[in-house]
Amino acid sequence: MSATEVDRGVVELGEFRFECGESIPNLEIAYEAYGEFTGDNAVLVCHALTGSQNVASYNTPGTAGQARAWWGDIVGPGKAIDTTDYYVVCANVPGSCYGSSGPSSTNPETDEPYGTDFPPVTISDWTRAQRRLLDHLGVGRLRLIIGGSVGGMNVLEWAKQYPDDAELIAPVAAAATLDPQCLAIDAVARRAIRSDPNWNGGDYYGGDGEEASPPQQGLAIARQLGHIMYLSKASMERKFGRRSAGRDSGIEGSDALFPPDKAAAFFPYREVESYLDYNAEKFTERYDANSYLYLTRAMDDYDLAEGHGTIERAISAFEGEALLLSFTADWHFTVSQSETLAEAFRAAAVSVAHHVVDSDHGHDAFLVEPESVGPPVRDFLNNGLDGRAITDTAADDEEPVDDGEADFAPVHSSLFSG
Repeated sequence: MSATEVDRGVVELGEFRFECGESIPNLEIAYEAYGEFTGDNAVLVCHALTGSQNVASYNTPGTAGQARAWWGDIVGPGKAIDTTDYYVVCANVPGSCYGSSGPSSTNPETDEPYGTDFPPVTISDWTRAQRRLLDHLGVGRLRLIIGGSVGGMNVLEWAKQYPDDAELIAPVAAAATLDPQCLAIDAVARRAIRSDPNWNGGDYYGGDGEEASPPQQGLAIARQLGHIMYLSKASMERKFGRRSAGRDSGIEGSDALFPPDKAAAFFPYREVESYLDYNAEKFTERYDANSYLYLTRAMDDYDLAEGHGTIERAISAFEGEALLLSFTADWHFTVSQSETLAEAFRAAAVSVAHHVVDSDHGHDAFLVEPESVGPPVRDFLNNGLDGRAITDTAADDEEPVDDGEADFAPVHSSLFSG
């Protein structure tokens, strides 16, 4: 298979028991793979909350918007994760709605969608499902496991659950747990969905001639809360300010998601509102509300230290190298949270670098700044922590070491700083 061809499909993995103790008779996992597998060049990419397996191609049926080619600037021929050199796999996680088994999938016992009868999912479940998919594809040990946001938590779980299965790991804009502020925002988002009269206890898919009536209002509000969390104050000021967007709203009106109120006509409809409304409406066209409930709970519940007492003990069996990337204006998964992870890796004697990107884009930076993410990822994949474009917070106050055998120390100042 060439670097530009895509191997895509849905694999049936048979019975799968979830961490909650419940099981389904046949777990299906949708995946995409790029490049040619040579035995030691496999890379697993873990997608973010509402992402898909469609990490780098533009013609996957059923994906759209931010789920389509969501990291196409990083993965592909000649990109940081070069598919002419590496075999890159991305799997849609259980509980999602892009081809893998989830609430919108058909329950073989009823021939109806599972809805909320689908078992609760965890990041541990995602990781075990990915391992079984890779076994099916004939992939053993991986060169690199990388992912951003909750996908970065997925990466950390690999180091905990399968510490011998990867040479390198790169959690990007991630953390060991979610903080209380983000937990609160996610809780409000789920309440918005469940309060929508169309949610109907999760049974809104239609059937027997009934038309589906999904809880679009609730899901739209949930997505808007998410967008606010992914942006920073600086990026919102630069992008929108207080500018008026005129009176036309794509989401308000007699047949739209949010009915207008008369008093609103006196006040400006602002660009920031228009942005949130437009993206929320597009999101409701492609995403399943129950999946949003399931996957946010998986993210909220994750605790890397669970079962081990401390983060250090949880990752102590991993003997590869770790690159942590964080972004200065990200308040969803902060620089401080990544530094806590870095300190745990150091305490466990795991080779690690914490590379901080100076950015005002907020949490979305790992998606929208390939010029900042690409160089350290490329160097890490090709050279491990010896990569020239990699910095480390622990080396900020240290002088480079001259061993007489190389013109650079193991960790360097970024070539792209300043």
